[in-house]
Amino acid sequence: MTQDPSKDQLIGQPLSNDESAFLAEKVQDFSSQLILAHKEIAKDVWGQDKVIERILNTLVAAGHLLSVGAPGTAKTRTVSRVATVMGLDWKRVQFTSDLMPSDILGSEILEVGESGKQEYRFNKGPIFTQFLMADEINRAGARTQSALLEAMQERRVTIAGQRYILQQPFTVMATQNPIEQEGTNPLPEAQLDRFLMRLDVDYPDLEAEKKVMILTTGTSTDLRALFEKSASGVDLTQAADKDEEITLKSILGLNDLILMQKTAKRLPLSQNVVDAVMQIVRNARPSNQDASKLVQEHVSWGPGPRAVQAFAMAAKAKALMDNRLAPNVADIIDLIDPILEHRMALKFTAKMEKVTFQDIKKELTRGL
Repeated sequence: MTQDPSKDQLIGQPLSNDESAFLAEKVQDFSSQLILAHKEIAKDVWGQDKVIERILNTLVAAGHLLSVGAPGTAKTRTVSRVATVMGLDWKRVQFTSDLMPSDILGSEILEVGESGKQEYRFNKGPIFTQFLMADEINRAGARTQSALLEAMQERRVTIAGQRYILQQPFTVMATQNPIEQEGTNPLPEAQLDRFLMRLDVDYPDLEAEKKVMILTTGTSTDLRALFEKSASGVDLTQAADKDEEITLKSILGLNDLILMQKTAKRLPLSQNVVDAVMQIVRNARPSNQDASKLVQEHVSWGPGPRAVQAFAMAAKAKALMDNRLAPNVADIIDLIDPILEHRMALKFTAKMEKVTFQDIKKELTRGL
């Protein structure tokens, strides 16, 4: 696709000069806040800068993230630190084969009221939070997975005919372990589509891993004072050992993330960006006659319309994070891996002929 300078013109709902100035001011403010937030999170999460960036991008885009990584790559630690810095309430659910939908959504409990009359009370589950970590989501059964994914899409749950609206903003970060697949239930393709991004969490680099080893296995505790406390009868078993924890500041206020999401959504798109998204997504479908021979021969199924929405929202959020008033084609190309890879499936012939997603990506971005 050749770049036409005339297509750099922004499309969508037009902005007045006053609105543009106001939007530019807010984008600059939010970008500065997010830079500070990233730095604050990185104080206690080492060697995972790209992971932090993608999580922040997902939050600003009001989406959900599927994180795939081996144990010990700081997935839970990152979620807790992001929640603290972004001013969000968060909960973690360990998914297991016997986990039921009510363990996530909540359930009604029969109680006897003050008048002696029996009545049902709804006991809210852990999904009633702002940032939910669904750890090893593929270990749960299909029924439990569906209950969570429905809430992700609708931002509400229905229990015994009563509808409950989830707190805003609401984001799910689900994790999968790529090592152990025994006893797991892979997410169906249609449910994978609910995640804005899929992120592969790699091992930290050498220097970061050294830092992890040194800072998490040492102590700065005053041992002499500790022994004196023990000798004086202080019960050390009841004291939380927090002397090594780094205290992180909350950078965002109560409504800041919601305002960021609305501001990002207001950013316009250029015709070049729209054309790039359409070229990538539509040419990734093997049923499309304009798709390359490589796609038609080796792709089993391609991305649906949600991929178009994901590209637009993630690119707008990325532009806001970088203090820009509109995304560009480079943003779209940067987002192909996390947005498109889990929305496509390669045929067995691709494995036989050693055709990878990166080969397909080269075809999709040809001419951009």
